Amino acid sequence: MKKVISLLAMLAIIIGLVGCSMDEGSSSKTSGSKSKDGKLKVGLSMNTLNNPFFVAVKEGAEAQAKEDKIDLVVTDAQNDPGKQLADVENLLQQNIDVLIIDPADSDAIAEGVKKANDAKIPVFTIDRQSNGGEVITHIGFDALKSGGIAGNFLKDALGGKGNIVEIQGILGTNVGQYRSKGFNEVVDATPGFKVVARQAANFDRGQAMKVMEDILQANPKIDGVYAANDEMALGALAAIEAAGRLDEITLIGCDAVDPAIEAIKGGKLEATIAEPPVFLGKEAVKTALKISKKESVEKEVILDSTLVTSKNVNEVKTK
Repeated sequence: MKKVISLLAMLAIIIGLVGCSMDEGSSSKTSGSKSKDGKLKVGLSMNTLNNPFFVAVKEGAEAQAKEDKIDLVVTDAQNDPGKQLADVENLLQQNIDVLIIDPADSDAIAEGVKKANDAKIPVFTIDRQSNGGEVITHIGFDALKSGGIAGNFLKDALGGKGNIVEIQGILGTNVGQYRSKGFNEVVDATPGFKVVARQAANFDRGQAMKVMEDILQANPKIDGVYAANDEMALGALAAIEAAGRLDEITLIGCDAVDPAIEAIKGGKLEATIAEPPVFLGKEAVKTALKISKKESVEKEVILDSTLVTSKNVNEVKTK
């Protein structure tokens, strides 16, 4: 009888050890998964969230992530390339499956892309490109085309003659460079245009307002203004309106954010170029999902740009 009891006790111990081993194996597998709930985990490193355009990009990405049941982790670099690199490093430590980057600076972010490459994490850029590292794809708008649209709008609106002001974006980004280049290709080919001022305001509304105030004081005659994004256009608009020169200046921005659309409807802003940020955010998450499934994606995806004026402002879809 004692032998039977002893054998049963040993059997119970063996079963317990096996059970513990199985539990540990299961626990190890769970802790090693990309997301606690088993969802695809995607990192989105934004260059800034202090700008309606990029806030809308984030909102579009979040809406698509919710629809596709994706765990989306968003960071805000606050337009600081150094902080963005730290953000990327932090995201890579969080066991993400795919990394999306909207660069604060096209040159500086190359190191971040390379870190993702070294970690074997698929990475791609949106809106602004990286000047280094290997990205699977880039999703954005044709900045050169947008600059050209702006130039041609002012050319048609002013009959090819007049004093022109260009307020540039962040020239350390390909978007800032190409929007300016596209615009100036038209300006240079229009003999009746004279550029009386060209200055960067770094895609910032407050900076653009101050820049425009100084330009207005120095130039008694201005016929047309191109601001490389709507935030700067709205800043310029505030300065122009305060100076009482709203009726004499034709102003165009770019992005078609809600405040710019409302300004067009109110007759204060003549035009913008629709590069709907919500669609950009949604497309980014859709692409991350494709990459996770090993589906092929284009090396570059260019979304449509559309001129928005009072004639079609109620028809253009921005969301």
